[in-house]
Amino acid sequence: MKRSIILFFSLNLSFCVCAQISDFANTDFRMADSIAAVYAGHSLGDIRGLSHKLTQKLPTSQEKFRAIYKWVCENIENDYFLYMKTTRQRAKLKSEEEFKAWNKKFNATVFKKLIEERKTICSGYAYLVRELALHAGLSCVIINGYGRTAVANVKGKGVPNHTWNAVQMDNKWYLCDATWSSGAINLQQSRFIPGFNEAYFLADPSIFIRNHYPLDSKWMLVHDDKPSLDVFLTRPVIYSPVYTLNITDLSPDILEASAVRGDKFSFQFKADGQSIRHAELQIRGPAGVITAVPTIYRSNSGHYCIDYIFTAKGKHHVHVLLENNYAFSYTIHVQ
Repeated sequence: MKRSIILFFSLNLSFCVCAQISDFANTDFRMADSIAAVYAGHSLGDIRGLSHKLTQKLPTSQEKFRAIYKWVCENIENDYFLYMKTTRQRAKLKSEEEFKAWNKKFNATVFKKLIEERKTICSGYAYLVRELALHAGLSCVIINGYGRTAVANVKGKGVPNHTWNAVQMDNKWYLCDATWSSGAINLQQSRFIPGFNEAYFLADPSIFIRNHYPLDSKWMLVHDDKPSLDVFLTRPVIYSPVYTLNITDLSPDILEASAVRGDKFSFQFKADGQSIRHAELQIRGPAGVITAVPTIYRSNSGHYCIDYIFTAKGKHHVHVLLENNYAFSYTIHVQ
């Protein structure tokens, strides 16, 4: 994503707050990743057999799931044309019930393409992750809900448009999104660009909820401060560096904020355990496109701060880059 925005788009429910990849900070996934690489291109004609090959030599549940997840992300293509078709059709749905009914009916097409061509969309990714995990003895579920990107579920009433997974390991539930980990749909080039993205593997629920809103709220995996759908739809748009940099406590925490011409406006956030040295603002407003490189500093409260003075009134679309990667976006109304 450097220098450009690629647009994407009967269980024991013993939930735990903040179950995340940091739980496995000392786990070495190199063997799991190497096994996934050995079976690159393997047929999906025998999912049970594939699951066994990916996991039989791995000692822990987290390594087994990692091999499954990595294989799916690196061997399944997000089908651009099927993605565009489903995006248009889902936009016409008026309720969660219509979404569930349409999804169930359309899944036959999705799964057929998945098995025969190893191409699919989000529901196919989630289905395959679940099936491979279940065959490996791991509890795994499919979650439907609202996925939020720069072009989807930004304000408005929201459209259920995305599917991901939760997997249970060591009596905790973890969230992941194999679709977004596999690469990105580039709308300008009308194609899928593959590339494994670690950010959405066993992600922190408090960050995951910023661009994944489940239809069933229990799959937020957070007990406190559960956002409403309206709050979800009106927050700043975030990108994967928010995950990798562990960014929390964004301010302002609303997509459309107000500023006064000539006065200092501050973007603030926390990034525990991270050292962020470079920030950049890309601004499209009444004066055209402006790139600014303000100083980033720490406040007494521990927040990173990026200050900017808007010199023109009107609407400004602001992209905040951290370490040269797009992190989050706002619309600032300057008076």
